[in-house]
Amino acid sequence: MNKHEQSAFENLFREVHLRCFGHPLKAPLSEPESKLLSNAILEKTGLVVGWKSLKNYSAYVLDKDSAREENPTVATLDTLARYLLNARRTDEVQRQKNEGHHPYWFEYRAKFESIGKRRWRTPRYTPLAVVGAVVLLLLIFLMLSRGRLTQPQSFTENFASLGDSLLISRGWMVIERNPSYWARRGEAPGSLSLFTLFGDSWPDSARGASVQNLLVRSVPAKCFTIEVHMRDFVPEQNWQQAGILLLEDTLFAGKSVRFSLAYNDFAGGFAKSRQVLLQVISSPGGGSSRPEEVAHQNLFQLGENQDTIVKQNLHNSALRIEKRGTLLRFLYSGGPMDNAAFKEVTSREFEIEPRYVALFAVKGFVDSTAVVPVRFTFFSAIGEPCEDGN
Repeated sequence: MNKHEQSAFENLFREVHLRCFGHPLKAPLSEPESKLLSNAILEKTGLVVGWKSLKNYSAYVLDKDSAREENPTVATLDTLARYLLNARRTDEVQRQKNEGHHPYWFEYRAKFESIGKRRWRTPRYTPLAVVGAVVLLLLIFLMLSRGRLTQPQSFTENFASLGDSLLISRGWMVIERNPSYWARRGEAPGSLSLFTLFGDSWPDSARGASVQNLLVRSVPAKCFTIEVHMRDFVPEQNWQQAGILLLEDTLFAGKSVRFSLAYNDFAGGFAKSRQVLLQVISSPGGGSSRPEEVAHQNLFQLGENQDTIVKQNLHNSALRIEKRGTLLRFLYSGGPMDNAAFKEVTSREFEIEPRYVALFAVKGFVDSTAVVPVRFTFFSAIGEPCEDGN
């Protein structure tokens, strides 16, 4: 690549990063982040850019002097541009057949060079204009330093439209996709249907953590309030459950916290008690198979004469996690109507800096348990100011 192409590539990579993660590139991508970006590009374009290449590109873009020189192929540049410019999904065979001239890269490069020429044209300023600009910049700096221009980010989702491209454009990503069940995500209008598939975020001695159709997005801020609503989810077998996961990465290598509506009848050999419960689990990551059960609150006791009442009270369920600094607060709301008050389940300090929030449904590592749908009707993630102002 020549000098102008190199500048266009660096700018393209920064824009791709911003689109995927929602914040500017400030540090080289970690392995989990590189895999997340690679997966996002594949989901949206149908084309592959290897995660190792993306990791190397990020280091090079941030520090060309210390990182090894990178020279991506025109096909790779075209794939990155396709991701950014919302090109229709394709595959390598179809691209070679119909778009072998890599039009998206050349379109992006032309726009970049056009903008650059306008940007690099030397303007003429009067001394008064220069003074005014300096004063304005100083005022903006002072306002930013006091946090007057900083508005917490917020995001809401009612799952009215569930097309892959739309979900990706709104910041969602599907990890460990199960194609047959993901295809059924819109079977109940007005909601997202996930299913209690084989897997768990709680590893055991034989298997690592694995959750199919994990729907992930970045958290909005360091401090936040996250809320999710579910309809008619009544877990009735071990270990059916659904809810919210807070993750340091998307591979379960780091720390995580799980808040779920779940079923349990395991009593260690004692008489079984069929419970629908609220559970909070924290995991230290690093392959540890011994998470900590932070909360285990029994909601309902299932029995022959109570199941109908339980189902009525689980017609509307909502989970909420509030994070303020290191304090996490877990709340639940449920009942026949959709306006039941939230009640605190537990509060606790956690040494975790979650970067992602995910919606999940699992049945644990159990083959015999039925796969049932979980209808998610609402999600919100609202950035909140922290005590330190961040």
